[in-house]
Amino acid sequence: MRLPTQLLRRSLKSNKGDFGHVLILAGSRRFSGAAVLCSLGAIRSGAGLVTLGIPESINSSLIKVKPLEVMTLPLPETSGGSLSLKAHKEINSLLKKITVVVIGPGLTQDRSTGGLVRKLAAEINKPMVIDADGLNALAGRLDLLRANNILTPHPGEMARLLGISVKKVQEKRIEIARKFAKDYGIVLVLKGYETIVSDYSGNLYINKTGNPGMATAGSGDVLTGMIAAFLSQGLSAFKAAKYAVYLHGVAGDLAAEEKTQISLIASDIIDKIPEAIKKCS
Repeated sequence: MRLPTQLLRRSLKSNKGDFGHVLILAGSRRFSGAAVLCSLGAIRSGAGLVTLGIPESINSSLIKVKPLEVMTLPLPETSGGSLSLKAHKEINSLLKKITVVVIGPGLTQDRSTGGLVRKLAAEINKPMVIDADGLNALAGRLDLLRANNILTPHPGEMARLLGISVKKVQEKRIEIARKFAKDYGIVLVLKGYETIVSDYSGNLYINKTGNPGMATAGSGDVLTGMIAAFLSQGLSAFKAAKYAVYLHGVAGDLAAEEKTQISLIASDIIDKIPEAIKKCS
């Protein structure tokens, strides 16, 4: 599959503002790596600007390991070191400058953090990629979903959203993905073997790239960042998800060729994104 010209060709007069500003609300004291991986996936996939909104207590440590090109936004946190509902005011003040919002990687299921997710989901009228604990916070509150949302659940998270078993999700992946996307008017990325991308209009894509080595911690965080980057560069929600899923798999296949499937880690996928883009140009 060839990536769209919109991603591959840039005007000589371009500036970073032309390629969007992604705000990633992620991370916690225990799961700081998820935030870094997501931001790396976004910046390496072409986002013009990336800001990482993280709990204030991990800001100093993340500055040492995050990409130099990624900005941080230290935010109020809970006693457990996750984003607090009190962070809403600061996040809201930045939103006018933001193109795409990511919420979820490494957030934890703290009650206050969940409240923040739900409040933002109800208020933000910008393209939003919701992953991981962002999804968990919306279980039972699917009425908050909007047409510009992209959800990226793995089978366990999908089962939690629907209140059914993982086995049932896996038995009827296509039917469930189609119905969920249509019922809630969103784009759904149901991860796993042959990841499915479905939207509210009936568009469906079943991915054939990738390998079992990609079933490793952080791989989904990288994908979330890639989707957000493609959204920020002007692709529709369905196309951003489709091309990001495809390219993520190509990068994973290239990484497995070099590192082997058993030794592949999420940062290896990020390292292969440029080569994957060349291959799909």
